[in-house]
Amino acid sequence: MFAIVKTGGKQYRVGPGDQITVERIAGEVGAEIALGEVLAVSDGAVNAIGAPTVANASVRAKIIGQPRGTKVLVFKKKRRKNYRRKRGHRQELTVLRIEAIEHGAAPSV
Repeated sequence: MFAIVKTGGKQYRVGPGDQITVERIAGEVGAEIALGEVLAVSDGAVNAIGAPTVANASVRAKIIGQPRGTKVLVFKKKRRKNYRRKRGHRQELTVLRIEAIEHGAAPSV
């Protein structure tokens, strides 16, 4: 069984037991959250595709960590003008472990 969920403006294909890294979601490490924006659910025999989301579907996940991504350097330069700017950025991330996919009344573990 798998589901396609949307969080942080991106879409992820997840199944029970998967571990994904998404943009920062508020919560403590060890807390359980529900991803409610489920775009599609499939269990092999039955496929449900939402318009835009699937009704009565959610994905339960557990927060494993709240790390920061690798540093991305942004360097601007204009030659012969003595203009140089260096900036860095580290994206804040959340590591999730998918616990279950719930669609209707039958949760999948």
